[in-house]
Order: sequence, then C-alpha cells, then structure tokens
Amino acid sequence: MPAPSTPVSRRARALLAPLALSLAVCTAPTPEPDAGPTGAFPAELVDWVPYEGNPLFTGTGTATWDRRIRERGFILREGDAWKLWYTGYESEPAETMHLGYATSADGLLFTRHPDNPVFAATWTEDVHVTKREGVYYLFAEGRYDIAHLLTATDGVRWEAQGSLAIRTRSGTPLSPGPYGTPTVWVENGTWYLFYERGDEGVWLATSTDRRVWRNVEDTPVIARGPDAYDRHAVALNQVVRYRDRYYGVYHANSDPDWKGPWTTCLAASDDLVSWRKYPGNPVIRSDDSSGVLVEDEEGRLRLYTMHPDVKLWLPRGRPLPAPAGQAPAAEPARAAGEEAMSP
Repeated sequence: MPAPSTPVSRRARALLAPLALSLAVCTAPTPEPDAGPTGAFPAELVDWVPYEGNPLFTGTGTATWDRRIRERGFILREGDAWKLWYTGYESEPAETMHLGYATSADGLLFTRHPDNPVFAATWTEDVHVTKREGVYYLFAEGRYDIAHLLTATDGVRWEAQGSLAIRTRSGTPLSPGPYGTPTVWVENGTWYLFYERGDEGVWLATSTDRRVWRNVEDTPVIARGPDAYDRHAVALNQVVRYRDRYYGVYHANSDPDWKGPWTTCLAASDDLVSWRKYPGNPVIRSDDSSGVLVEDEEGRLRLYTMHPDVKLWLPRGRPLPAPAGQAPAAEPARAAGEEAMSP
C-alpha cells in the first residue's frame, strides 16, 4: 500500500471511513455463468459465509506492543498446527510495526507466543510466509512500503536479509517510490514476486536466488478497474493453485480517497501473467480484507481475512462441526435475488 507522506497512510484513511461500512452486508450478486464445478471460479471459491465466532484474533486493546493489529497477517497449517504471523502496533501514528506470532490447534483459538514480538529490529508489516526445505521465508513491507525479507528455521527467531532488489524488465532499478504487499509463489525453482506500487496495480517479477528480481512486464499484471469496486486501489495478498488453475486473492477499494471499505476479491490465471477478475467481485463486500486461503484437515477451504482483525469465512454448505452437545449454527440467509460471497 502507498505511503506518499507517511508509512501509515492506509490506516489514517481507514480511520475516516464511516462506522456503518463495517456493517456492510456480505453478499455478492448471483454467480456468473463461469461459477460452478466446471467454471473458472468454482462455487467453493466464491460463496462464503462468516463464522459465527468472529473475530478470531484482535489486538489486545490494552497497553501492549500489539494493542492493535493491521494489514495482512499470514496463516500456514502444518499438520495439526496452525501458525499465524501478524503485525502489531501500540498507537496512532506508530513509530514502528513489529512482528507477532500465535499458534492454534484448530485454526480458531490462537495463543500468542510468550516471546512476542518475535521480530522488532525493523518495521515489519503486511507479511507473506512460505516454507521451503526447512526454512521459513517471510516477505514484508518495511518503512515507507519498501519490501524486505526475513528468514527463520523455526518461524520465531528471524534474521533480516535486507530489502528486495527489484529491476525493470531491461535490468535497471525501479524508479524511486514504494513497492509493497509482497506476495510470493514458487514453482520449478523460480520465485514469483507480486508487488504493488501505491496500490495502483500489481506487478510481477521473478528470481532464482531471491536476491535480484526482474519484472516480467513493466506494466501491472493486475490493473485497477475498470469496474468501480477496484477502480482506486488493488493489491494481491495470496496466490494458490486449485484445480489446475492459479487464483489470486486481492483487496481493493472503490473510493478515490480510500474512505470506502477495503473489500476482498478474486482473480484467476493459467500462467501467472494474464489474470481474469471474478465478474461477481468483490467476494466479501464488508470492510474485511487481506485474505488468505488455508485448507483444513478435512480438505475444506477456509478464507481468513486479516484486516482490521482476523475473521474466518467458510464455504456455504460446509460449516465447521459444532462442539459436543451443541446444534450446528444456521447459515445466514441470502437476500432475495442474491447469492453469497466469494473469495
């Protein structure tokens, strides 16, 4: 996200949003023809209902380093362990953003690590975590939305690896300015880095050594608009592979001053370069963004939105089992003529 004069510009603008935005109805239009089992956007990716126990994880609300949380946190499930990395801060405007860590046995109740913050040496927010050959790689925004990399073998003791060196397609350095919301996909030895510049679009660069990255194109692979819902801001939060196609979860804003809700949207691609936006976007229309998809132990996809707090969304018709002795909660009814949401 951009930081033209301060590294907390999105937060400052968000504070101006009317409170009513947080109460927006989380429904999407009737699914488009390409939604469904054989379409580009399967129903399980575009029809979500909120978990009744939301929010799952918030700032402490007390005088701690993580009194508040913000931006994209990231969740990995490793066997029976659910691991959450998040950004915490104490006050507005914050002097720095620190990295926190929490764990869960079910992806619902998260417990903060006793040694939090687990990284406080430099500004760290809007994080993306991947694990390769026993090493965790955490890509994050630093101060002024400059992307940087941390590594750890345990997900707790992080070492700074410096800012990312991104080059244009011809090999020259990027023009001065922010390059944030780093999102990574790894395939066949190539690391794909998606990043935004002031939320004005999503660019793609690749690397084989994670040291120097070169643009695939010098224009965005995901641009703003043309529809109103993402006309004024876009940033990619995650890429997943599902049914032989790539899907990108991204957040967007329809307001030129970013006073509207930060919504969650979906796009699909066959090659990571050409992307098609879901015609029914945004899939979550309330002020809940920075989405991450995680598959649970039953093969059910869960969508976690991380900003402004952590909430869970489940595919319609696939609720979580009710605790012993309790009846399953009823799913929210759809409004007449409307379908539910989409990630």
